Amino acid sequence: MTNRSTQQPIFPVCKSRQIQVDFGGGQITSDGGSLLLRQADRRLHLIDRVCKLLHDDRVKGRCDHRLSALVRQRVYALALGYEDLNDHETLRHDIAFQTAVESNQPLASSSTLCRFENRADRETAAAISGVMVDTFIASHRRPPKRLVLDFDATDDCVHGQQEGRFFHGYYDQYCFLPLYVFCGSQLLVAYLRPSNIDPARHAWAILNLLVKRLREVWPDVEIIFRGDSGFCRWRMLRWCDHHKVGYIVGLAKNSRINAIAAGLMDEAQERFEASGQKQRLFADVRYAALSWDRERRVIAKAEYSSLGSNPRYVVTNLTGDSAELYDQLYCARGNMENRIKEQQLDLFSDRTSCHRWWPNQFRLLLSSLAYLLIDAIRRLALQGTQLAQAQCGTIRLKLFKIGAVVLRNTRRVRVHLSNAFPYQPLFWLTAKRLALE
Repeated sequence: MTNRSTQQPIFPVCKSRQIQVDFGGGQITSDGGSLLLRQADRRLHLIDRVCKLLHDDRVKGRCDHRLSALVRQRVYALALGYEDLNDHETLRHDIAFQTAVESNQPLASSSTLCRFENRADRETAAAISGVMVDTFIASHRRPPKRLVLDFDATDDCVHGQQEGRFFHGYYDQYCFLPLYVFCGSQLLVAYLRPSNIDPARHAWAILNLLVKRLREVWPDVEIIFRGDSGFCRWRMLRWCDHHKVGYIVGLAKNSRINAIAAGLMDEAQERFEASGQKQRLFADVRYAALSWDRERRVIAKAEYSSLGSNPRYVVTNLTGDSAELYDQLYCARGNMENRIKEQQLDLFSDRTSCHRWWPNQFRLLLSSLAYLLIDAIRRLALQGTQLAQAQCGTIRLKLFKIGAVVLRNTRRVRVHLSNAFPYQPLFWLTAKRLALE
């Protein structure tokens, strides 16, 4: 291969100046902001608490990489936008990234990380899931008065012949069906499931475990279960009634409930025809499917516009004005869908391409840990700033992807960030707010 040197310029002249290019710039990174992830991790003690619960059956004398370094390497890389293990063949030599992971030598190779992931089992998943809930609890300085737990499922397209691979008719593809639980922007549960099941499968058990754990810490907290019509199961609603858990859950349209609310819809249509403006009317009705144990309160929304009728129904055991419960409480669950998009699009939670089941669950949880770190930066350091409501991908682009020259010797690591970086005050404010108190 021909070696093009700076004595043989190949780029056009700019303003009578020759442009010379070489690869002799030294240790330069595009991830100068990765140190903020280390700062957030130290603030939460997240990876340390995870690693204390993980079983490491390797022979320590033959291991070059500590368990905590492996977990940090994988989680920080996902947060920085590196979704594939192959990316680590070059990333492992990045001195800024090594410093963030708290290492002074090349990090683990992609094959080492692959073996690490494939050792994951049920106990690994249970341990990390427990840390996620404990992290949520520790984020509250004072007992909260109310917690709204959002449950939702989504499709995770498979990449081959993985264990648990099934075709899902609604999504029209082979996929998994992971279940997520959020409270506001904070992630509590990321649970991988096969797609040949009821969307509400295991949601009841998870809600039970969460309620017990949260009330163990906060006995007087009000807990509300919120979900779409895929989680409207009367046994689950009855459990909520018996355990003083509020619920507000979507109810799928059917001929019986439409007939009950027909008068309200007719009124909305008449008002639209008289005014020409979209009409939204609310009313309470009593409804029970044939399989339910009893009737329950259903909020009926009758909407009529130029597009025609658009009825919606929500079943709840909460008290209060129907319109307020629907608009202010139930519709707020749409924010959770944005959080799931962050998980899949920004943090690659759908990169579940391992053959075996538990390594794929482990990958989903690694993505979840990356989300916890970035969300902690958003909650703890970016409040009141221009990135207070930014998504994970935007925070990565604005604060993590910073060009820098890195110099390391026996005494110090110097990271010279680009002086053209436009968010310098925000970077220093974030680092200061994340510093341990």
